[in-house]
Amino acid sequence: MTAKQIIVKKYVVRLSGDEREQLTAMTRKGRGRAQRLMKARILLKADASEAGKGWSDNQIIEALETSASMVYRVRKQLVEEGLEAVLSRKPRATPSVPRIFDGEKEAKLIALACSEPPRGRARWTLRLLENKVVELNIVDRASDSTIGRTLKKTSLSPISNSNGSFRRRPTAHS
Repeated sequence: MTAKQIIVKKYVVRLSGDEREQLTAMTRKGRGRAQRLMKARILLKADASEAGKGWSDNQIIEALETSASMVYRVRKQLVEEGLEAVLSRKPRATPSVPRIFDGEKEAKLIALACSEPPRGRARWTLRLLENKVVELNIVDRASDSTIGRTLKKTSLSPISNSNGSFRRRPTAHS
């Protein structure tokens, strides 16, 4: 035996008829995210109700080629949070990387981009803006691509003129 046998199960899966029907329909169709389908199969195999199979964790791990921790987490989440929590992904509480430009800093960047360019320049470049926002302590650091993405939301994108109005691009019918 490669995986540890769990004798006493703290989280026992007992599905209602409706839950069992929902999971069976989901796995029968075979459409959807792979992880969601795997969780549905684990629950169906682990169901200890009268209509369920009540398989051991080792049987589930072997049959579905998954890990012991996955089976444990699915059982635990079902018992503690319910079926919907198991089948849906929890949204992130915060973005993975905090935004560099919040509303106030973005407004300062836009004001800077609309101002007169440095002496000897016809217009602001992304690199010039990158250096200037750090120099003016608007942000601690920023890349030219971050500046470009931030300005892309406005009429100050690279396809616009230096005064903020869009250049008309030639089209096939003009």
